[in-house]
Amino acid sequence: MNTTATPTTDEILALQHFMSRSQWACILDGLQGEERRHFADLLRTYAQRIATMPKTYEQDGQGDEAIVYLHYFRGGADWYIIEKDSDPDQSGQHQAFGLADPFGDGGELGYISIAELRQIGAELDLHFEPCTLGALRKKRGLN
Repeated sequence: MNTTATPTTDEILALQHFMSRSQWACILDGLQGEERRHFADLLRTYAQRIATMPKTYEQDGQGDEAIVYLHYFRGGADWYIIEKDSDPDQSGQHQAFGLADPFGDGGELGYISIAELRQIGAELDLHFEPCTLGALRKKRGLN
């Protein structure tokens, strides 16, 4: 892992479209403090994960073997991102495919607006480890 304290501009821009303003402000604040190396490494890890994520339809037909790459949460609601748009709009990433579980009832697979998640203040889970959809469902007790 690169331990340079300052992430590159590309790494910063890649993540900015995946975090709410408040979460992004906390990350930027962390880059200025004593834990700046930790935050820089975190940014780098997530920038790489997002850059290499499959695009829409690349995991089509894999069912429970599809890999879940990102997790967002707000209150008791969860969104698990499997694929990102292959052609984001001018403002960056705006849609993804994954499992939306806003009520804790197992949710359903479908398209998820990253922009809307950011607007409602959903947080990108910076401790989430990618796993298969089947393993996630089993671990979380999701249907």
